[in-house]
Amino acid sequence: MTTLQFQENPTPTTQRPPRHHWNMVVDIDRCTSCRACVIACEAENNIPINTEDRFTQQRVNQWIRIERYWEGEFPNVKARYIPMLCQHCDNAPCEPVCPVYATYHNNEGLNVQVYNRCVGTRYCANACPYHARNFNYWEPVWPEDFRNYLNPDVTIRSRGIMEKCTFCVQRIRRATRGRQDVADGAFAPACVQACPSDALVFGDILDENSKVAKLSKNERHYMVREVLGTLPSITYLKKVEADAL
Repeated sequence: MTTLQFQENPTPTTQRPPRHHWNMVVDIDRCTSCRACVIACEAENNIPINTEDRFTQQRVNQWIRIERYWEGEFPNVKARYIPMLCQHCDNAPCEPVCPVYATYHNNEGLNVQVYNRCVGTRYCANACPYHARNFNYWEPVWPEDFRNYLNPDVTIRSRGIMEKCTFCVQRIRRATRGRQDVADGAFAPACVQACPSDALVFGDILDENSKVAKLSKNERHYMVREVLGTLPSITYLKKVEADAL
């Protein structure tokens, strides 16, 4: 008779530590609300043109948006701007609610969205506290003259699925393919590349010498809704008031 033997304290399987953890820093003091990042994101990621009827129905599709706030009383009113996009949370509330595992967290700190797996339940959009996910209400349509300008590295999402910012994962894959180390600033997402005031900084936070790692420790740093414990991968730097200098 064969006796089964069980190991009381099995040795856990060793996992390879992540090589990268992509983060972004947004300096609110530098942002001028020019929306260059929004246009660059739409062009890079094949986002359909937001026509007037989409605005009137409040169904605009934007992976990054510029939120505007007003502070103070007239005539001493100040405008406040903050770029808002998917925070790529390390403890993302959108991930456990997806019934088909269309959104998950990879080992490089990215919140990944598998478009051909999504069935459009919109559970993730309801769970996201940043309202950074968009639902496709229509099939994407572009004028015939624009068809040749679509990015071949990015899939065209069909009607009925969720989509969001990917940190331009196609650029990340192109820059890191077959390479052990990537120099800081060797590539950037479309929004970072287009920002004229350098308000957006992107890089690997595991690299202590990277610009994003140093800025994330700035005394002005904070995270949006940090109290929720979502552990965002985007750090914001507070605006510097002239009267506080």
